[in-house]
Amino acid sequence: MGFRGGALIPDRCGGRGRLREEVVAVSDGQEAAQAPAARPAPVGRPLLSLALAAMMDDVHAHSGAVYLLASHEPVLEMTVSAGLPRAFAAPWERVGLSAPIPVAEAVRERRLVWVGGEHEMARRFPRIAVVLPYPFALAALPVATAATVYGAVYVTWPGSHPPDLSDRERERLTAACDRLALRLERAVAENRPLPPEPDLLSASAAVPGGTLGSVEAARMVGRLPYGLCSLDLHGRVGFANAAAAELIGVPVSGLLGTQLWAAVPWLNDPVYEDRYRAALISQHVTSFVALRPPGDWLSFRLYPSTNGLSVRISRARPVSEMTRAGPQRRDGSPRLVTISHVLSLASALTEAAGVQDVVQLVADEISPAVGSQSLVVLEGRAGRMHVLGHRGYPDAHVVERFNGMPLSEQTPGTQALNTGVPAFFDSREQLERLYPSRNATPDGMGAWAYLPLVASGRPVGACVLGYAQSHHFAADERAVLTSLSGLIAQALERALLYDASLQLAQGLQDALLPASLPPLASVEAAARYLPATQGMDIGGDFYDLVSSNGRAAAVIGDVQGHNVTAAGLMGQIRTAVRAYTAVGQAPEEVMGSTNRLLIDLGVELLASCLYLRLDPARGIAVMSRAGHPPPLLLRPDGKVKVLDLAGGPLLGVDDRAVYPTTEVPLVPGSVLALYTDGLIESPGVDIEDALAGLARRLAANGHRSLDELADTLLQQGDGVARERPDDVALLLLRVRPPGGTGAA
Repeated sequence: MGFRGGALIPDRCGGRGRLREEVVAVSDGQEAAQAPAARPAPVGRPLLSLALAAMMDDVHAHSGAVYLLASHEPVLEMTVSAGLPRAFAAPWERVGLSAPIPVAEAVRERRLVWVGGEHEMARRFPRIAVVLPYPFALAALPVATAATVYGAVYVTWPGSHPPDLSDRERERLTAACDRLALRLERAVAENRPLPPEPDLLSASAAVPGGTLGSVEAARMVGRLPYGLCSLDLHGRVGFANAAAAELIGVPVSGLLGTQLWAAVPWLNDPVYEDRYRAALISQHVTSFVALRPPGDWLSFRLYPSTNGLSVRISRARPVSEMTRAGPQRRDGSPRLVTISHVLSLASALTEAAGVQDVVQLVADEISPAVGSQSLVVLEGRAGRMHVLGHRGYPDAHVVERFNGMPLSEQTPGTQALNTGVPAFFDSREQLERLYPSRNATPDGMGAWAYLPLVASGRPVGACVLGYAQSHHFAADERAVLTSLSGLIAQALERALLYDASLQLAQGLQDALLPASLPPLASVEAAARYLPATQGMDIGGDFYDLVSSNGRAAAVIGDVQGHNVTAAGLMGQIRTAVRAYTAVGQAPEEVMGSTNRLLIDLGVELLASCLYLRLDPARGIAVMSRAGHPPPLLLRPDGKVKVLDLAGGPLLGVDDRAVYPTTEVPLVPGSVLALYTDGLIESPGVDIEDALAGLARRLAANGHRSLDELADTLLQQGDGVARERPDDVALLLLRVRPPGGTGAA
């Protein structure tokens, strides 16, 4: 294993790692990770394995792993693991330094990260807790010298560990990681490669008493009236007595060396494998009941240790005597959410843009998975509780009663928002016993889970899951729900920020576009603006109608981009055009001045623009164009012409650009259609065909009022609304007869 490459971690504040820390990547020289069994035998002393084993033994931890930094990328790679199969930590074999994972946080912040149990894990690191919702404690530490980071270590303890890390454990772990860092530093200085090392799994203990003891132990086990088998840490059967084979229905020879759920088809269920994982990680006894076809119920009780599991198998009472819920009921509720479902949920939540997207995804993805029939998403803001969204309630007015309730009120919802502590109510009686006021607001549900949504260390809301009937929330189900709430919280935090930014941006755009068009004697006008349906609903399309010195001027344009910067620049261009028009500049001068202004602003955005000056006395319009789509002219005889105007480049390209003008004859009753490219550009549609379709719609509907005509032109050719990848602006001008009046 050789050391290669390097990177830098940014300076940190607050006394943690003020030095710029050099990150030295460590590699085993192999492009792809090998399974433990396929790795070459280590040459020389296994530095990492010995250090990890000593560390775990010193603090009585039951599993752990060493991560080293990958070459040429900010990623931690699991190099050696111990105590549990590597498959348990498969989702975190490679961890980005920015990931919300304890080992990554330990490296980023150069400190020990302690997670005292499953509830703290669910709150701080929901991605881990939702996959491993079991009672266990974890400590993660950086492996680093004063200025160089080499990687990280984590170790875990069973759920029986006290909630706090003792001073002795903290000191021993810190000292061990410091020693390992010095050894790695020495290896780097000496350019000495480290050999690949296998994972460490506890070896089976020797049987006391030798051969005679083994024979006697086997005889004793054989006399017992129930089945016994032994599983190693990978779940493989190392021993099974005859009673176990008879109960399961598979010969002993067919069980040895295989995983129990692989050798027995009716045990091949994620629920049963989950019990094995729960026992090993938590080091707590677990159990489940399974149906052996056609109708024999068997009870499995798993007794864990650090080197494997002992399993007791016996006949169970008929299921009708235990529960009517079927085989999924065991010592707790079934693990309803699988790893694949979690990955699907996490992926879906990353696609949620706004708050209502999050509410809908929770309704579509989480409620069915956990068996709830209703949900409410709450937010605490300005001292009051606000309902962000709800689904599944027979009477929606019941939910709305809580909207605006002061957070000082004593309700389970306000408690979740105020304290950040989840609450589970198995029945209405239990809820009303603690909150008598809920008797006055029945919501049709029989059980509830109140899940605080905490992200970035602060409460962002609460999610209430309702169940139509009474429902027992077992410990592992509570852990899963609490973990899921962490994923929801992160999505809701992003969604609230998105909605706030969108509201600000839309308010900015509304303020920058004209609230109404001024009434002009010479022309009648109508305008429309539609935001894009993709991304943020804001863009750089603009239009305006200006009256100056008895003449009317019109402008339409499109600043590239769909963000606040584009909208802000659009407002500056519109203001500049108004100012240049007011001082009497000719159309070509207005365009030239606006172009130079855009370049001087240095925003590196371009804009298309069409500017025209109406001269009713001469019956003409003087037009200048900067890379903008050509306007359409509808004549009184119903014919439509695409105006081929002289023009220059886009605004913002060349400060010496010239924008020539074209005089277009106008007669009373003529209609000019000015538009941005979003009206005629669509994926898979030829722009010439789109322009021809727009001209046909203009000709067919030119007799209508301008408002009706504008609405018609915004429709696609088949009248069906479609996705708009770009925003759209439309400005229609109809020339009045001499002496005509009217308001825009």
